[in-house]
This record gives sequence, structure tokens and C-alpha cells, in this order.
Amino acid sequence: MPRKYVFVVFTRPAPGRESEYNAWYDDQHLPDVLKLPGFVSAARYRYTRVDGTNTASHPYLALYTLETDDIAATQAALDAAANTPSMLISDALDLPATQASYFEWLREDSVGER
Repeated sequence: MPRKYVFVVFTRPAPGRESEYNAWYDDQHLPDVLKLPGFVSAARYRYTRVDGTNTASHPYLALYTLETDDIAATQAALDAAANTPSMLISDALDLPATQASYFEWLREDSVGER
């Protein structure tokens, strides 16, 4: 049975290119990533300042859910696809500033999951 993961990606647009960055991310990048085996869903979020909480290091967050038996192979497939015709990476993305990490889902009966 495949294990479940969330892929957490913090990003920011290149200076002065936020509109182009958002259009690329929503209309091209998310659909391209979701074509890869193991990627089940994706959602994007923009940082919102709330008193009493920490300031985010990046203005945008993408969360991808995955189901795979081999997370290393899934990441290798993502790496292989990046910057190819099947997954163009826009220069409106500040790529060097991107931070990405995988987290394994701990249990099926996590709070709020029914």
C-alpha cells in the first residue's frame, strides 16, 4: 500500500513579476506537476499577516499531496521533468529562494481526517 506524503513548497516571485508568476504557477505548473505519478492533489496559499503569529519567510506556499511506495523515485521523476517541455519553469519564479520538503503522513486517523 502506498504511503501518503505532503510536499511543502515555499516560493516567491521574481521582483516585479508577481502577476506573471501567479498565472504560470496556477495555469501551467500545478497541472504539469499533477501529471507525474504519485502526485494526487495540489493547493496554493498566499501569506496573510495575523497579529500574534510569525512572519512567513516566503509569500507563497504550495501543498501537494502524494501517494507513493518510493518517495525518492517520485522526487527523481519531478527533478527529471523540471525544465523540460513537459514542465517549463518560469523565470518569474525566484527559483534560488524556493524551499521544499516532504512530510510523511503519520496516521490514517489524524485529527480532522475522517
